[in-house]
Amino acid sequence: MLSKALLRVGASAARHPWRVIAAWLIAATLAVLAAVTVGGRTADSMTAPGLDSGRAAELIERAGTGQEGMTAQVVVTPLDGGATFLDHGSARTALARLQDEVRRLPHVLGTTDPARALDTVGDTAVRGGLVSADGRIAIVRVQYPDQSRLSAKDLHALVDLGDQLRGELPLRIEMGGNLFYVFSDPDGGASELIGLLAAAAILFLAFGSLVAAALPIGMAVFGLTVGVATMTVLAGMTDVPTFAPVLGSMVGLGVGIDYALFVLARHREYLACGLDPHEAAGRAVATAGRPVVFAGGTVVVSILGLAVANVPFMTVGGIAVSIVVLIMVVASVTLLPAFLGAAGMRLARAGRTGRALQRRKPARLAQRRDPAAGAAHAAGWRRWIGHVSRHPVPYAVGAAGLLLTATLPVLGLRVGLPDDGSLPHSRTERRAYDLVAEGFGPGTNGPLVIAADPTGDPGVLDRLVGAVAADPGIASVAPTHIDRATGIATLVVFPTTSPQDKATADTIARLRTDVLPTAIGHGPARAHVGGAAASLSDVGQRTSQRLPVFVAAVLAMSFLLLMLVFRSILVPLKAVLLNLLSIGAAYGIMVAVFQWGWGGALIGLEATVPIVSFIPMFLFAILFGLSMDYEVFLLSRVREEYLRTGDNGTAIVEGVSGTARIITSAALIMVTVFLSFAVADDPSTKMFGLGLATAIFIDATVVRMVLVPATMTLLGRTNWWLPKWLDRMLPRGPVDTDDTDAESTGEAPRPRLVDR
Repeated sequence: MLSKALLRVGASAARHPWRVIAAWLIAATLAVLAAVTVGGRTADSMTAPGLDSGRAAELIERAGTGQEGMTAQVVVTPLDGGATFLDHGSARTALARLQDEVRRLPHVLGTTDPARALDTVGDTAVRGGLVSADGRIAIVRVQYPDQSRLSAKDLHALVDLGDQLRGELPLRIEMGGNLFYVFSDPDGGASELIGLLAAAAILFLAFGSLVAAALPIGMAVFGLTVGVATMTVLAGMTDVPTFAPVLGSMVGLGVGIDYALFVLARHREYLACGLDPHEAAGRAVATAGRPVVFAGGTVVVSILGLAVANVPFMTVGGIAVSIVVLIMVVASVTLLPAFLGAAGMRLARAGRTGRALQRRKPARLAQRRDPAAGAAHAAGWRRWIGHVSRHPVPYAVGAAGLLLTATLPVLGLRVGLPDDGSLPHSRTERRAYDLVAEGFGPGTNGPLVIAADPTGDPGVLDRLVGAVAADPGIASVAPTHIDRATGIATLVVFPTTSPQDKATADTIARLRTDVLPTAIGHGPARAHVGGAAASLSDVGQRTSQRLPVFVAAVLAMSFLLLMLVFRSILVPLKAVLLNLLSIGAAYGIMVAVFQWGWGGALIGLEATVPIVSFIPMFLFAILFGLSMDYEVFLLSRVREEYLRTGDNGTAIVEGVSGTARIITSAALIMVTVFLSFAVADDPSTKMFGLGLATAIFIDATVVRMVLVPATMTLLGRTNWWLPKWLDRMLPRGPVDTDDTDAESTGEAPRPRLVDR
């Protein structure tokens, strides 16, 4: 069984710690070397099979217009606030030099030339979107090849050139474009360090020992190194989205330290009972390691369930994050017991009880856990849980009402794409965005690209241009580009609203359902709407459509697994409902903060933004898996006490109070780690950080410490009810033993409550 296997693995690692640590060092070194040698860079491919924006991208690629490659834009305005490019010769000369310098950069295929256009065609340059109507702002659009031929060096070359020219030209120079989006260093480095330091402080306060605090941190760093390096290798084989390393670091640190905390707490209990460090580590892995393996497996399966959305970048991102979680689980049952064995008795609790028992091995360990160990800490929790259990109805109703109220803002949830206008003003991308919006209108920051194949209908292009230009949501249409070889035409159109505005999504929908079909008629020609804004809108619709199926699949899987583990119908049903409440409340708080702006300044949010389209599904997968950590850890102890005493009330009070300190400490660590990412510049990283932190906080406090004891008290003995026929059909689960210590102590199992 799993327990016996974990017992052998944990004990062996503790007896031969330096071998295991050396093996992990070798694995980490090889992973890093592989990442450097064959690894790739993360890349965003915000497309999915069957989407209209994907069909547009296919036509653009066939036409070879260059618009399928990467772009950047250099936005400039004279430093002299009264000068314009229309009437100021020195500003126009400086603009011409800047454009010439940019064009000579490596891999640049071409640029627009607003200065030359002003000299030759005057106002046409303004109408073509190169110079603003008042002549104050000009855009140099830079075209690069596709992403596979570029690297961060190209971004650095452009940025360095801008820094150089700022000191030489009388121009304010700002930059933006998808070259920055793809090759800018992702947020996370400082956040990871802040999270680690905060976790170390919490662990020291929880255990009162530098050694005990250092071991979970060391294990998490090892696991994260291997996990992120493996993710980099994966990026060399396929497109791994740019958010995956940040999200992987966030989740990996959280679960890694949490899992280590669970095992370490049980290990210290066994040391206090007089076991030697090797045996204590083996037993700790056999007992606490079982829920760790189960909970980690649930996280992995939940995240892999993202494949149901049929959005490739979400599927690959889920695989990448799952790899990190899986490595943390393996580290928890191999590397951590090696650390525990190497630390020896330095992890034992101080005090007369621990010293007196160090040479004594109890015959019936499950009934003789050190009665003094942790008693002071558990007393307060025991009083609280006892109080909740004596008044279950008001606490259950009050807590559920609180979470339902927090969930209400979800009714106003709007998915979309936060654009550069949501970045802080310290970023050049934000300053460039503001200049473009000021000079050309907000829609210029998110152009749409209409790709048309006029085969068999040569007059369709004129009808398309006229119909699109007449739409109230379109500000302007750039000159049509027609590829001579294929006949495919591309129209770059500028909406009247910003990329993240709901009106832009409405314009895209109207073009597809009304404007383009009317212009094309029933002929053989076809046209599709593409561009970044259209792609994100399509992905948002796809994920919204698939979200109910995904949620139903995760709920069903979680119910079945918990039923298998705890041999009960009502326990998994209650767990599923309570987890839905905590996740719903987290969604509601995200809407209030990011869409309504409530408290946004506290995390550095300078403007309201829609929720990124793929984040709700990602958060559900991760949060439902993480909530199983606490569910399994807590209910395993409650069930253990129930099987030992046979009394439901005693089992609830003792089980919940016995795990409360560990759960709250673990949750505090995870919340701190996640919140450290909520202050990053990127709004998507903020959403992940705040959403995860909020849900974990609610789950570990309102749900685990109020709703769980209240509802379990109301259900009484029926918590553990299982029909006899179903009990016979179910296989034995990974945590299904009659006592968590029974296998290693030889104690007789107690009967389960089944329907006779």
